[in-house]
Amino acid sequence: MTRLKLAFAVLLMLFAGGSLAIANPDRWRAEGWETDFSQTNISFGEILSGGPPRDGIPSIDEPRFLPAKVIEAIGANEPVIRLEVGDEVRAYPLQILMWHEIANDVISDVPVAVTYCPLCNASLVFDRRLDGQVLEFGTTGKLRNSDLVMYDRQTESWWQQFTGEAIVGELTGKKLKLMPSRIVSFSTFAAKHPDAKVLVPNNPDFRDYGRNPYASYDSSTVPFLFRGELPDDIPAMARVVVVREGDTPVIVSLDKVRKDGFSQGGLEFQFEGGVASALDRSRIADGRDVGTVRVLRDGKDVAHDVTFAFVAHAFHPEVPIINE
Repeated sequence: MTRLKLAFAVLLMLFAGGSLAIANPDRWRAEGWETDFSQTNISFGEILSGGPPRDGIPSIDEPRFLPAKVIEAIGANEPVIRLEVGDEVRAYPLQILMWHEIANDVISDVPVAVTYCPLCNASLVFDRRLDGQVLEFGTTGKLRNSDLVMYDRQTESWWQQFTGEAIVGELTGKKLKLMPSRIVSFSTFAAKHPDAKVLVPNNPDFRDYGRNPYASYDSSTVPFLFRGELPDDIPAMARVVVVREGDTPVIVSLDKVRKDGFSQGGLEFQFEGGVASALDRSRIADGRDVGTVRVLRDGKDVAHDVTFAFVAHAFHPEVPIINE
């Protein structure tokens, strides 16, 4: 697929709801935002419109679930986000989050935001509690470094999905707690947790769930809607594992983990095969096997993400990507 065709497919998915030009506070206010644009820790020039208006990609605010053992609409190798909190475990299929990007949920009495940015292949789960209040998140329709910019409906502050940090508005500088989660295949999840809850569409006809509107995206050489510098020593679209412990993340290529295994500073990276890419073929279930990873410290899961190299480099340009 040519980049032009890819761009068209993405815009079609996003309803082609706005300009791709760089936006500014005056334009945003005209869109109806009541965000405090006097507070920010970034340059507004870094924010682009991805196409849709606010909530044009609708978050899931009243999630519906079914037991894994009764679900037939998800392929065995399809990727799901596995989240375990307390004594409860749930799965959130990427075939659903592809079209919604955010699910506001409560698991074991913990309010969480389960998020997925297709352009970055970033799957991250956050605790929605902050300074005594529970936030609810939606999509702004904006991107920064090709990554989803979320907003909270309480203050209309804007949040970077990749970092979990508020970048514009009243809550600028605040950070959400990142929760351990990982990508697994649906068959692996269902075999281990047949009675566990799996996110299903509220309306199965709302979107063509199971279709990937970004066909061949992760085989392209350059990312979409990205204007920053690309890493020098690894392909921009190569998958990397980002572990966010402390002030400096550990970033290692998924290929290295697959070929050689990897451990560092008490972190153990375990590669697992049998997981399809959500961004390869037009049907997610037909995607090539890219596998996944589990990261442990002292036998306990550590918060991490498998994303693209260009994303990791954009947000952590000073951190080398371990690839050899």
